[in-house]
Amino acid sequence: MGEVISLADRRRQRAGSRPEGPAPRPVLYYDLTCPFSYLALERADRLLHRVRWRPTCADALHRGDPWAGPAGGRAREAAERRAAKLRLPLVWPPNHPGAEQGAMRAAHHAAELGRGGEFALAAVRLAFCGGFDLDDPEVLAEAAAAAGIPLDDCLRAARDPALDAPALRAARWLLAAGADRLPVVRLGRVIYSGEQGVAQAAAMSRTPVRRRALG
Repeated sequence: MGEVISLADRRRQRAGSRPEGPAPRPVLYYDLTCPFSYLALERADRLLHRVRWRPTCADALHRGDPWAGPAGGRAREAAERRAAKLRLPLVWPPNHPGAEQGAMRAAHHAAELGRGGEFALAAVRLAFCGGFDLDDPEVLAEAAAAAGIPLDDCLRAARDPALDAPALRAARWLLAAGADRLPVVRLGRVIYSGEQGVAQAAAMSRTPVRRRALG
């Protein structure tokens, strides 16, 4: 005997499963001096679709201590363990942790040009794979070239203190939203703090927003 299908139930199921729209576009907040941001950036481009890149001041988020947060003073060891687990290289720049203000300004400039991901990934690889100082103009030039950004514009941005403001505003917004460390991925109104939040956000970004079932 065939199965009797309730058309009313089927309509309710279809109404409940119909996608309302795509998941919100992810925003990745990072600091080029943060090793956990480096580990996240290495994976974010593969795991997240159409990422928006937001350079963010770690000092402002952590109230002046870039190593604040759950790992505390053990952050260096925690980063090394996590890099080993992910099978990613991790080399410490000689001046780490340094301010790298020029590089962060250039990162904002790159994001404004739509090349934020390319610049950020090139920069953190130079810093944490090569151990280079990102505030060295020659190193910054390498990151600009990898991102396809005109060198003169990049160096001009690196010298512009007005470009510090967006990174500070981003950090203060994250503090108000409850973030406690970088990197952070935001999906709509939901934030995921920490490097492992990239995978969590990726899983959620693949889930379409759905309407509630009727009735």
